[in-house]
Amino acid sequence: MSYFTFDGKNVFYEESGVGTPLLLMHGNTASSKMYNEISKRYASDFNVIMIDFLGHGRSDRLSEFPTDLWFYEAQQVISFLRYKDYKNVYIIGSSGGAIVALNVALEAPELVGKIIADSFEGEKADKRFTRQLIMDRNKAVNDDAARGFFEYMHGSDWKNIVENDTEAIIRHEKEIGNFFHKPLSELKADLMLTGSKKDSFMYKISDNYYETVYSQILKQIPHGKMHLFESGDHPAFITNSLLFYDISMDFFN
Repeated sequence: MSYFTFDGKNVFYEESGVGTPLLLMHGNTASSKMYNEISKRYASDFNVIMIDFLGHGRSDRLSEFPTDLWFYEAQQVISFLRYKDYKNVYIIGSSGGAIVALNVALEAPELVGKIIADSFEGEKADKRFTRQLIMDRNKAVNDDAARGFFEYMHGSDWKNIVENDTEAIIRHEKEIGNFFHKPLSELKADLMLTGSKKDSFMYKISDNYYETVYSQILKQIPHGKMHLFESGDHPAFITNSLLFYDISMDFFN
């Protein structure tokens, strides 16, 4: 297992394949394990990199997640790319990992070539999203399937991680709101936004959730584009994995 050091702590990463670096970045309460099978598809064309953000998976733990969580995770990625001397990398970030991906490209544009930002909240925290997330998290900790997922992602201390994450999301929505420190109009990397029209979480919040939120983002990024899958759930990267692979390869090539 490989690690790099950030903020005095060990961050786990794993690489496989050869070619242009392709980062697969997990979302909130998940870890790189969620991409174990999917990563194999990309490894014949790319140097696939998976990272466990601090506090998750096989990385060192945090007693509390920072309020500006996704920006903090982006700093970990930037540190890793500079440590490895990688430039013009491709990124697929799903859910919270999509917010991290966009932060990386805004803060260090020289490091990123193309981004697929999948199944995420949008430019700013949405109070409706936070309310729905709290309800879903309260149900999840008592659901055997969800508990099994969390334990597979992190190990026996999964509950602390879920609680830390939920608290950080609540604080961020109340105290910060915006996910990005720079205007999205400054994004230089090629961008594709993806999601599923059957995303049971997002479409509980409002009808046409991705259509509305992504359209607002693309008004600021004219060189970006959107692809919404007719089926699948949250995130589209996992629930539409075969179709997603084909579309992502077209975009990257």
